[in-house]
Amino acid sequence: MPATLPVPIEFSLPEGWVPAPAPEDVAYAAVRPQPDGGFAVNITVDGGFPKEDVTPADLADASVERLRSFAEEVAVTRRSELGTPDSPALAQRITFSAAVGDSLRDFVQSQVYLFLLDTEDPGKRALVRLALTSTVAQEGGVLEDFRAFVRSVRPVTGEGV
Repeated sequence: MPATLPVPIEFSLPEGWVPAPAPEDVAYAAVRPQPDGGFAVNITVDGGFPKEDVTPADLADASVERLRSFAEEVAVTRRSELGTPDSPALAQRITFSAAVGDSLRDFVQSQVYLFLLDTEDPGKRALVRLALTSTVAQEGGVLEDFRAFVRSVRPVTGEGV
């Protein structure tokens, strides 16, 4: 069963992307159904309520360590802190190699960590993590789609327009 997000969000899925079954630890997944050697580029969304003193960089570091548990040559190639003090965010690009079938493939993962105020308890910060995983060959053709996806993410406030 897919995970649930700590706060409801809405977003626009870029053209050419389709929803996909979400793994257990993911709230939402989508793929672009043009695989590269059997790997379909994907976007995943997950989140939670981190402890009060946890920073976006702490979470990003933990994500890199999780990748190291199953991948090889994991490297953070870019990291930028974004957002505001009340709603910090962080974006990072990670390269790594992992087994696909009988061969080792090179991948890129772009991650964005967004901290949002919990609409029911403004003293609580909710985390939403957005990730794009692609092969190195796929990245150039999908990175702008991911950027558009990230720009479209909004908390659902329940207020009518």
